[in-house]
Amino acid sequence: MKILILGAGVTGSSVAEALAGEENDIMVVDFKPELLDSLKQRFDIATVAGNAAHPCVLEQAGVHNTDMVIAVTDSDETNMLACLIINTLYSRPKTIARVRAIEYMKNPNLFSQSGIPIDIVISPEQIVMESIRNLIEFPGVLHISDFAGGLVRLFSVKVVPDGFLTGKKIKSFKDHLADVKIRVVAIFRNGKPLVANGDAVIETGDEIFLVAPREQVRHVLKSLHKLEAPLKRIIIAGGGHVGKRLALALQSNHQVKIIEINPKRANKIANELEKTVVLNGDCADETLLIDESVGSTDLFCAITENDGVNIISASLAKSLGVRKSICLLNHKSYKKLLADTDIDVAVLPNQETLGSILKHVRRGDVVQVRSLCGGSAEAIEAVAHYTGDNDPNSVVGRRVDSIHFPPGIVMGALIRNGEVIPIHHDVIFEEGDHVVMFAMDKKLVSNIEKIFQPLNKA
Repeated sequence: MKILILGAGVTGSSVAEALAGEENDIMVVDFKPELLDSLKQRFDIATVAGNAAHPCVLEQAGVHNTDMVIAVTDSDETNMLACLIINTLYSRPKTIARVRAIEYMKNPNLFSQSGIPIDIVISPEQIVMESIRNLIEFPGVLHISDFAGGLVRLFSVKVVPDGFLTGKKIKSFKDHLADVKIRVVAIFRNGKPLVANGDAVIETGDEIFLVAPREQVRHVLKSLHKLEAPLKRIIIAGGGHVGKRLALALQSNHQVKIIEINPKRANKIANELEKTVVLNGDCADETLLIDESVGSTDLFCAITENDGVNIISASLAKSLGVRKSICLLNHKSYKKLLADTDIDVAVLPNQETLGSILKHVRRGDVVQVRSLCGGSAEAIEAVAHYTGDNDPNSVVGRRVDSIHFPPGIVMGALIRNGEVIPIHHDVIFEEGDHVVMFAMDKKLVSNIEKIFQPLNKA
């Protein structure tokens, strides 16, 4: 696939990294040559320096024979204008645009057929906010995401010393939860995946990925002794796009405070958030945190645009006694720094956003994608289709145990007609079944794409 990426910032770079190694022809446009040079040194891609919304630059980048344009510059206006120009002047490749400002997103008619012609509008801030809100709903998990329209959830937990999971074989705690439609899809030890068969022994420090019906997740966490007390008192460090969205989502049912260092921004969001206390100050100021009783707070959520500030303020809040802390990191390499801190969970915006882009890039009838483990693994929801008696890749009419995926791909859930079906070896796939799968290495994804092709793409 020929893909044109507009913007070589943090998001554009992460998209280029994810797609460059997958037999795609990648072109990246940015007005900063130094960002493009850095990308070219790391990946086999082409680049053009210039304004991503200028027709001559788009023409130089080969937009006329591009399959997909992903507009992720730092400017909403540039992204929208580029898509408008592409629709007006060219034979319309599929367009995906990042739009960050709430003021644009709260007007859905803006992106209707009679509005700005963009095929898919993504809001990273909204995606990240929803990810953090899920973590707040289920304290004790490291990651949680929805599939099949919310019927199924994938989540991960960390194994602690002398915990319920420590030293157990997978089959032993699956027997403990025999009444639950749960699947263990992966174990990551020291950042590397292990095959999650029944005889695998769980060790301290492992991250375990599980799939279960939405209504059973809380029961599973309780059975694994990982369901913690609710998080009610919350301090949000950073009143930017994510912080404002998160406060809006939480303020009706939680006690929320925002610490924002910019006085104009603090005043603006204070007028818009009726039930949230907004403080103008430095979230890494120890005196301020003590004055705001951070020690008796349930959650400190460090989500400013500065990774260093997030790490420092979240670590400081933990040292002052906050129960849990979440830290937003735009640079995934910084996650290594958290090993020497007490910070509980790191949220990587680019990883969260990547899945919403990949589901439109993946071949086959793919409904949902989640990029996991720093981008090295993926969870995919795909739809089964009958593609003919002579097609060896068609799954419809075949038993589960006849689908021979390579090691590293695990089926996590099967959803049929809105109902979660236990995946046993003798279950036969039917037309329209939704299947949630975990690929421990994203290089294995092509195996999933191959057998979940709709008839007109086979």
